[in-house]
Amino acid sequence: MTHQEAALTAYIGLLRTANQLAQMAKADVRCYGLNITEFSVMELLYHRGTQATQAIKEKILIASSTTTYVIDQLEKKGHVQRQLSKHDQRITLVSLTEAGTTLMDKIFPTHAQQIEQRFEAISTEELNTLKAILRKIKQP
Repeated sequence: MTHQEAALTAYIGLLRTANQLAQMAKADVRCYGLNITEFSVMELLYHRGTQATQAIKEKILIASSTTTYVIDQLEKKGHVQRQLSKHDQRITLVSLTEAGTTLMDKIFPTHAQQIEQRFEAISTEELNTLKAILRKIKQP
């Protein structure tokens, strides 16, 4: 097998695996009344704290209009709140509400456990190698 053939085979394998993992995550959060993008925003806020709307867009890789829509939906559900930055009124900050934090306290451990189970056949050393390989692929 040539390097090109091996690269194409690996590419297809990565796409299929990523699709399977995405489907698992979508099904996991759907039962809590969230879509995967809403969950991604909440997970970011849960682990990193209050974020500017622009930072949310950049960290979860979605369009500006989608970011606004998702935050609107989460705000309607009572999971997040917006406030203007005290330092720059042009910046809107988003944070989890108490209800949002309570929901994440409930669902994140199960979500993390499901992901861990998918990777249980892979050692920690292999996971670190995988991360390093994926970083190499991402570099232009």
